[in-house]
Amino acid sequence: MKIKINGVDQTLDVDPEMPLLWAIRDVLGLTGTKYGCGEALCGACTVHLDGHAVRACVTPVRRAEGRSVTTIEGLSPDGNHPVQRAWLELRVPQCGYCQTGQIMTAAALLAAKPKPTDTEIDQSMAGNICRCGTYTRIRSAIKKAAGMPDDGGDK
Repeated sequence: MKIKINGVDQTLDVDPEMPLLWAIRDVLGLTGTKYGCGEALCGACTVHLDGHAVRACVTPVRRAEGRSVTTIEGLSPDGNHPVQRAWLELRVPQCGYCQTGQIMTAAALLAAKPKPTDTEIDQSMAGNICRCGTYTRIRSAIKKAAGMPDDGGDK
């Protein structure tokens, strides 16, 4: 199967039903994308498929064939994506395990909606679980990355 991962054409000799997560982590060695629940409930495994956030743990590799996949490693090779910068500036992570999925979901949101409302942020991020409870900092970082004031209101 031919898939573009982080801008590089890859040929994968794997079962087409293998979860994309395992192809990314075990075959390609890109370990930034995390395994959380295996049922698309937590968001730790979020990657972009043609720019849209998907859960790699339940996405079969066949669905990515001929398409473009971006992992956290490919979001910005130098960590300079606006979402990554905002995450660092506002010290969003605690344990950090869920944060790659949070960042990938936030980046997809901002690509589709450059100035999201609080409601749009909440709806987009709802499928991402943070056991440390950094949700307020996550929303603040999304607003910072979007160049929006963090007024706590829904505009």
